[in-house]
Amino acid sequence: MSLNCNELNLVLAELDIEGAFIQEAVQPGYDTIAFRLIKQSTVSTLIICTKQNACRMNLTTQRIPKNEKPLRFHEFLRSKIQGMRINSCTQIGLDRIIKLDVSTWKERCFIYIRLWSGAANVVVTDENGTILDCMFRRPNKNEVTGGTFIIEQHEVTKQERTQALEKFTPRDFADCTGNTYNERVDNYYSEHASALSRETLLQQAEKWYNTKHSRMTNALQKLLQKKEQFANASQLKHTGDLILAYAQDAQGTTLTCIDYDTNQEVHIHLDAKKTAQENAAEYYSQYKKAVSGMEDLEHDIQLAQNEIASLDAAYNKMLSEKNVIKLEQLLRHDTTPKQKIEKPHAGLHYEINGWTILVGRTAAENDELLRHTVKGQDMWLHTRDYAGGYVFIKAQRNKTVPLEILLYAGNLAVYHSKARKNAQADLYYTQVKYLRRAKNGPKGLVLPTQEKNLFVKLDDKKLRELENACKQQANFL
Repeated sequence: MSLNCNELNLVLAELDIEGAFIQEAVQPGYDTIAFRLIKQSTVSTLIICTKQNACRMNLTTQRIPKNEKPLRFHEFLRSKIQGMRINSCTQIGLDRIIKLDVSTWKERCFIYIRLWSGAANVVVTDENGTILDCMFRRPNKNEVTGGTFIIEQHEVTKQERTQALEKFTPRDFADCTGNTYNERVDNYYSEHASALSRETLLQQAEKWYNTKHSRMTNALQKLLQKKEQFANASQLKHTGDLILAYAQDAQGTTLTCIDYDTNQEVHIHLDAKKTAQENAAEYYSQYKKAVSGMEDLEHDIQLAQNEIASLDAAYNKMLSEKNVIKLEQLLRHDTTPKQKIEKPHAGLHYEINGWTILVGRTAAENDELLRHTVKGQDMWLHTRDYAGGYVFIKAQRNKTVPLEILLYAGNLAVYHSKARKNAQADLYYTQVKYLRRAKNGPKGLVLPTQEKNLFVKLDDKKLRELENACKQQANFL
């Protein structure tokens, strides 16, 4: 239940924030902000929550965790409001709208905090009422940057205040510990409202977990079924051997013969348009594909099992998290589509044996990595005589790049180039500081100097290890 107008008046009566400076603004979630205030060497935290059925504003002793990625309104508060002095803090009439008057020596702003369940908002305006930004932008209500925020104000009569006290009796929160009303309010929402919020969040987490776990489990089951099919690969080779052993009888669409391993009669399907040798070769080919596919299948099964284990770990972390704000952050992070997760840099990222390898797959990614990510001591690799992406190995202080890491990077360079079909290629490699841009050349084109040559054959095992390391890194993030 949100604070009513009389409860807000009791909260405001205890606030001693006039003359305090907003030292820091924090927005842990989309519906909560907190101001870290300092006044005469005393530090306090003012929390403002616009969550439905939990709208409130009070001093808090809770730790307010920062969001992993700063939200839009938080960035605005940091640039515009942080560092300002609070001149006054008042409730407008009985409307559950708090007005903060803040300023510096050259600028003045008003922060309107509307604590209505279902329509709560925090709006920042200049002295003329022009909206600078809002926590929630609502074009239909003209609550957007550049709009005008209009508040109808009238003096509350004694009779209206008496009627409001009778209609909206303030709770005393006597069952909560605390010497002041702010402390009791803070403890109440920490113990009761947070419990309700946590229960709702855990229900969302359970639904997310069950959906994702079911999808991953089904995918794993399909891989295991395919593994059972491939387990009979030796039978394909044996069938080819039987066709060659009874080649003189291998005519038409079926070969009937005695299996010399089981002494039982078997019937083998044949292609009437092919000779016995060609039919046997077809079974041998299927056998080779099954054996080769078994290796890739084992790798895919291991990846699927690792992903399920990572999902279980993420869900258990949510279940054990007591801080509701932190739980909401964890849930938002894990339910964000991968397409919307902003990468720290262009291209692909691999962590293997303590070394970082970056891959640019296009001219734009190559150019972006060269301009903003890699440095002079980093190693650069690229295929000779074939178009392809750039691969970089991030340098480490007082360490030489090991041959094994060079081969990992070389495999990536061949794989992300036109040489992939050949499964081998010669590579250039040199440090980034020995690259120079081609004058008037296309984006990302560089000319190396002091380069060395490296011949690389694609190694499926190394590529699988890199893929596994990349997926583990993604799950960790």
